[in-house]
Amino acid sequence: MKPLAPFLLTLPLFALFTLGWGRDSQQLSAEAKRIHAESLVIDGHNDLPWQLREMDDLGLEKTDLNQHQPKFHTDIPRLKKGGMGAQFWSAYVPVEMDSPAAVKATYEQIDVVHRMVQKFPAAFEFARTAADIRRIRKDGKIASLIGVEGGHSIGNSLDVLRDFAKKGVRYLTLTHSANTPWADACTDKETHGGLTAFGEQVVQELNRNGMFVDISHVSAKTMAHALRVTKAPVIASHSSAYGVKKHVRNVPDNVLKMVAENGGVVMVNFFPAFIGRDARPLKVGRSAEFMNLPGFTGMVHDHDQEMWDGFVAADSFPRADVGTVVDHIEHIIRVAGVDHVGLGSDFDGVPYMPEGLEDVSKYPVITEELLRRGYSEADIKKILGENLLRAFDQVTAVAAQMNLAK
Repeated sequence: MKPLAPFLLTLPLFALFTLGWGRDSQQLSAEAKRIHAESLVIDGHNDLPWQLREMDDLGLEKTDLNQHQPKFHTDIPRLKKGGMGAQFWSAYVPVEMDSPAAVKATYEQIDVVHRMVQKFPAAFEFARTAADIRRIRKDGKIASLIGVEGGHSIGNSLDVLRDFAKKGVRYLTLTHSANTPWADACTDKETHGGLTAFGEQVVQELNRNGMFVDISHVSAKTMAHALRVTKAPVIASHSSAYGVKKHVRNVPDNVLKMVAENGGVVMVNFFPAFIGRDARPLKVGRSAEFMNLPGFTGMVHDHDQEMWDGFVAADSFPRADVGTVVDHIEHIIRVAGVDHVGLGSDFDGVPYMPEGLEDVSKYPVITEELLRRGYSEADIKKILGENLLRAFDQVTAVAAQMNLAK
């Protein structure tokens, strides 16, 4: 991440609230509150570890997550308010890093998650399986898991991948914003037409080690290729529906149908640039309007800078709200079925969030919107987390079978 405009970050804290932060979300019904409280809410992707790296706080010596953190979308009080049951924390490093540096930085990101759990044991406990998640949630804590965001992080080494698994990593996103030598990304020029032979080995090794194959960020051909190779359910940890918003980061309908056959889960991303149907022009001074974007952080990943610069040049930003997020959920349900959709917010990984979903405290509004649209309690609980748990159990079972067959 890097500053979008340093002068914005120098504004006094009260300006954040005056210009839009801290607004109350829609009122929650008693039924929505009850269902949400009884659900095991799981989010597939949160980039807080990278934010800590950017603050030069890998040891969490400067950041007390028990206190409100206005620079982040995430802290412990807001996670609790949002009813979070399990969080996949992202171990992300930029694709611009070469292999040795990327592997080293990824180990540091993995270590940050373990440090978070160790430093805040009353809130977090580390999880490696779906059974761990269920147990930890019953104990009133937030199950913490790790996903490595980008195949460049393994340095083209299956041995590194296996070591990540030993350290508790439970998914690998096959690419990030650029191709790896063995897989095509959705935001790069097609090189391989999907996976190479080594890419197929990566998928098989993920299966063997009880890790999800994550098809977010990859090209549609890579998605389909991975689904043909895998023996276990896949996830898209933070992607939405191409049928609603034609953005390359989203999953097309033909792949959604394959995910259903595979038993996998598409975890819907909240970033308005990926899900919003329109881009509305700025109506006031640019700096004030930036600050008024819901959940605005003033930070943007290097790889998204070109997209963000385009928004600035056009004075036009895609907008979204909780209804937009649920539109994507509903489309995935129509195409793949209610058993194959979940939540993958991308909190602290994108510069702003939808209206009503400004931070991690806001998950209950999704339950309210699903209830308003007529979804049953059982289906809402599937969407919020039970689908991921079911797929995770299957991933673990496949790994056990593959290891027995050695």
